[in-house]
Amino acid sequence: MSSTSGPSSGRRSGGEDEIGGIAHQDDDEVEREPRPPSPAGTRRRVGWRKLTFLPAVLIAVLLATWLWFRQADLDALSRNALSDGQVTKALWQHVQLTVISTFFVLIIAIPLGVLLTRRAFRKATPVAMAFANMGQATPAIGLLALLVIWLGIGRRAALIGIIIYAVLPVLSNTIAGLKANDPTLLEAARGIGMSPMGVLTRVELPLAVPLILAGVRTALVLNVGTATLATFGGGGGLGVLITTGITSQRMPVLVLGSILTVALALLVDWLASLAELLLRPRGLEAGT
Repeated sequence: MSSTSGPSSGRRSGGEDEIGGIAHQDDDEVEREPRPPSPAGTRRRVGWRKLTFLPAVLIAVLLATWLWFRQADLDALSRNALSDGQVTKALWQHVQLTVISTFFVLIIAIPLGVLLTRRAFRKATPVAMAFANMGQATPAIGLLALLVIWLGIGRRAALIGIIIYAVLPVLSNTIAGLKANDPTLLEAARGIGMSPMGVLTRVELPLAVPLILAGVRTALVLNVGTATLATFGGGGGLGVLITTGITSQRMPVLVLGSILTVALALLVDWLASLAELLLRPRGLEAGT
């Protein structure tokens, strides 16, 4: 004769008790179950390697260059080219050329990219892209020479040449980023009553930020490199040291100008990569 237990005394596997025929789970075991992370609580983290590796390499290279110059035997021409703050002046001019040109590239290329993705101006996109491609396809030194003939020697001609040369990556990435947006998201935003400007500023542009920032990063590095040619138009910059070293056959001057240009380009690219990571919308990070 077998004995059976009543419904109120049953015990189920997996931490469930059966009371009154209804199974329930212990509260402490519910608390132990893993919970999915909340997208709103996602924190943006930058690894220590990304923060320290490239700056450490640049510091080591610059320190080695400085030590080499301390023991280098410089002749009178090399000392004259590097004395009286000439290096600091050239570096500061180069930074100014890069910052000013990038600023104008942004205020030209991003609004133009937005405008060309609007329905009324889409037919003008091939024409605008053709002009932007012509600007970058033209050799930089030839473009600068034409601008110097037109505008005369000075920083203005150099800045215009740098801007024309760097518009393409920002413009093309802005257009590509806005065109890549999911039409259903845009339609949903319009469906809840958002204005066209609200859809653009709160939906379209935030979703296009990663591609736009990638274009800005490319333009920054291009501007650092193109700014070395500003010396041929009287714009100054680190190109002064490079051309002086080449024309006078002074290797220390050439090496210093080249190393500073490369170091500045790498530093700008590193800063842009950090900005690209930190400015990326959090909603796009939740799925990654």
